[in-house]
Amino acid sequence: MKILLMPYLIIYKLIFEWILGIEIPYNLNIGKGFVVWHGPGLIIHRNSIIGSNCTLRHATTIGNKGFSNIECPKIGNNVNIGAHVCILGNIIVGDNAIIGAGSIVIKDVPSNAVVAGNPARIVNYNSPSKPELSD
Repeated sequence: MKILLMPYLIIYKLIFEWILGIEIPYNLNIGKGFVVWHGPGLIIHRNSIIGSNCTLRHATTIGNKGFSNIECPKIGNNVNIGAHVCILGNIIVGDNAIIGAGSIVIKDVPSNAVVAGNPARIVNYNSPSKPELSD
């Protein structure tokens, strides 16, 4: 079966990684409703986990801190991630979190938190009843 899919995997890698500059592994554990705005520079480690209805923007990196392939981020549902964000290590980003542009996230982010900065710090708490930020 893998041999039959090989041409499709090669085309996928050619188009997404080489032409578009987007590295989203075909076997990534990702929920429904995943949205990418302006994909170039987007890199996601294959062992990361991304929940449902998450939004990512360009030049974002989600991966491990070193050589361990198992210490990758777990991102909850309804997470909104800004441009030029790095999410690194064995951390958990809670549901309904918002990560500001240019943030470096190296510690857990609680649910409904708004974080920003380098390193990312909580700047506010987002109530689920409030309207979401627009793009």
